[in-house]
This record gives sequence, structure tokens and C-alpha cells, in this order.
Amino acid sequence: MKLDKIDLAILSVLQGDGRITKLKLAEAVHLSPAACWERLRRLEEAGVICGYSATIDLDKIARRVTVLVEITLKSHRQTDFQLFEAAIARDPAIVSCHATGGGIDYMLKIVVPDIDAYQKTIDRLLASEIGIDRYFTYVVTKTVKASPELASLARATP
Repeated sequence: MKLDKIDLAILSVLQGDGRITKLKLAEAVHLSPAACWERLRRLEEAGVICGYSATIDLDKIARRVTVLVEITLKSHRQTDFQLFEAAIARDPAIVSCHATGGGIDYMLKIVVPDIDAYQKTIDRLLASEIGIDRYFTYVVTKTVKASPELASLARATP
């Protein structure tokens, strides 16, 4: 689906405020309500908008530790990647997993109540024989910036 500047503006506004009224959204992107609604419907039907959710401040409701983990696999056949990715997809503590190019194969973001829970998660992954060769752990001490991904893309698109 080809997106234009107005589509990107709609997405950017929604990413900042998913509860905005359709009228306010139309005003924010300088469209009539009918034209804005049609674009919004098209973006939803095309699957560009996957859903609406709330951003939760976890610090207000629970103690937690965020850990970033670099993973290198022992072998690099397609079946090795599939086995690893299937196991990662099933683990609720792993909130994101990115396949990467370069010196490592994957970067995981794990959110758990404490370091002991993180260690149990890693021990479980290692025991599950999903092909992990090496892993390096980085405990997040402070989040400096976390912004919606579309915000920078919408500004950078000509």
C-alpha cells in the first residue's frame, strides 16, 4: 500500500493519541471529517493500523527489570532460526526480538520482576536446546528515549 504525507500524518497523530476523536483527527491533519474517516478506514482495512492500545507506565503498577540480550546461535541453517524464533515467540517475558545483521543473530528485550526472574528465563532458554551458542546480558538502568517509531519516519518522509 502506498502511503502519502496525509496517511503518515494520520498514523503519527494516532500513535500519539489513539483515543483522539475522528473530528479532532481530521482537524489535526487538515482534512474534512469524511475524507479523514475514509482514509482511516482504508488504513485499518489494509492492516496498516493493527489495533489500538494504551501505553502503560509500568513503574506505577509493578517492580520490573528490563534486560537487553544479544544472542548468537550455534548454527545458521533456516531450521535453526525457525526453532529459535518459535521458542522466543512463546515466552511472555520476551517482549521483543529482533533478528540482526552483523556480529550477533538476535537482540532480545526481556521484562521481568527482578534479576532472579531474568536468570530463570535465560536458564529455561538454554535448557530448551534451541541452538543458543552465546549470550550477553545488558541490564537497562534508565530509559533515555522511547518514542513511537512512526514519529521520526513521518518527519523524514518527503
